[in-house]
Amino acid sequence: MKTLLTASIAVIASLSFNVSAADIAAGKAKAATCAACHGANGISAIPMYPNLAGQKAEYMVKQLKAFKSGERKDPVMTAMAMPLSEEDMINVSAYFASLK
Repeated sequence: MKTLLTASIAVIASLSFNVSAADIAAGKAKAATCAACHGANGISAIPMYPNLAGQKAEYMVKQLKAFKSGERKDPVMTAMAMPLSEEDMINVSAYFASLK
């Protein structure tokens, strides 16, 4: 039981991201291309595109990584995620998380 608990904690820790060290200004600059689909302030005017404002940063980083790795499939989002570094993903996600 103790081994299972230790393993579970290790997995959870590996999934966490250091969004507290994010550069929101850099994220805002990098997110300029996101505005076409997700809106200038993270609120999409097009129903098929999700709102990003106020989403949890950790969730958005996870999704961007999934698009980049091919785990999650969408041709547009895969193309958008491919050039992003992990730092870019953290910054962009922190920016959108900071919006109301």
